[in-house]
Amino acid sequence: MIDESRRAQLLSVKLATLVREHLGGQPELTLGEFGRGAALVADGAAWVLLDGRPERGLGPAIAWALRREATELNVLAERATGLLARRAAHFRFPISVWHVEGRRLLSAVAEPLPVAPPVPAAHDELRATILEAGATPMVEHGVLGGEVEGLEVCRVVADEYTDEVRLEVGVGAHDREAFMMLHGNKPTAVALAEVVQAVREHRRPGAPRHPLNMLAQERSLRAQLMAQPSLVGATSVVAVEPPLPRPNLKDAVPCVAIAVIDGEPVVVVCSSGVDLDLLPYAVDARAASAAEQAVVVLPARDALDAQHRLAALVEPPIRVVTVG
Repeated sequence: MIDESRRAQLLSVKLATLVREHLGGQPELTLGEFGRGAALVADGAAWVLLDGRPERGLGPAIAWALRREATELNVLAERATGLLARRAAHFRFPISVWHVEGRRLLSAVAEPLPVAPPVPAAHDELRATILEAGATPMVEHGVLGGEVEGLEVCRVVADEYTDEVRLEVGVGAHDREAFMMLHGNKPTAVALAEVVQAVREHRRPGAPRHPLNMLAQERSLRAQLMAQPSLVGATSVVAVEPPLPRPNLKDAVPCVAIAVIDGEPVVVVCSSGVDLDLLPYAVDARAASAAEQAVVVLPARDALDAQHRLAALVEPPIRVVTVG
């Protein structure tokens, strides 16, 4: 297995080769460090090769280009280039997205946002059970689950062999499976109510540090806004589906709501932790809604100057709001 420093060197060589062959001649290249891949500047233009999770790399790439005072940005990746091109189109900063195919760079074509499927009727019948147990029903891309202060504690699933529909209790797939093994004979409604009570105790404001309140902090922030809309100057805040399905429950991914501010609907994108890709995610969230305005909301400790700079480059601009 290649260590990180060796991989960074190989990515830098790959990027330099791609840029030279694309531009032709012998352009002067100034290499720089970029933790998500490789980056360089050629004739005032930034070139960034995204590695790992390219779908989360546009914001860091823009921030890197701005720090180098580049005149434009070229983003290279081997996958997710349709998503990157779609998001890049919302920024006033000149951005070109290239799909890497071997030693060639192909201009990426923006792909549309996915259309979220409806919740199957048989799944929606379990909504009442979620409510009775004290959890908040949440729908995301055809999946019905239940949350407690932003943490998913149950999900409606269909058995992959029998198509039987059931409500599974637990935080994440592995936890739900373990819960079934340990408490399989306990009625689901009773089991879920017990979990809801236990989780709520750990997710309450001021609770001691615990694994249950370290997960999904961005969704905890959204739950806080739903309970106190005035924190963002709103009269109401309602959770809505994200523009893309979540890959899993463990990774921190922004979440979305619609607020009513001054009588107008506003998209609210909540985040926690340092996330330079928050603004590219937010342009997708706004595009997926009928609202024209959007704000990103995050704890004051996590707000960076780079996020304000990216927000000002979005067309139309998106406001950054801090809480706490």
